Amino acid sequence: MFGLSELAVILVVVAVIVGIRKLPELTRSAGKATRIFKSEARALRDDTAERRTPR
Repeated sequence: MFGLSELAVILVVVAVIVGIRKLPELTRSAGKATRIFKSEARALRDDTAERRTPR
């Protein structure tokens, strides 16, 4: 039967194989999240600047 170290190696190999398949999807999601975060930060900055300007 398998020992603890063999099971750990098998789990690591399976995680790497599954991770490689999901990598393009994860990078796309990270890129979308970054774009959304930047646009929201820009909108907040613009809104704050708009409130500070005297009318």
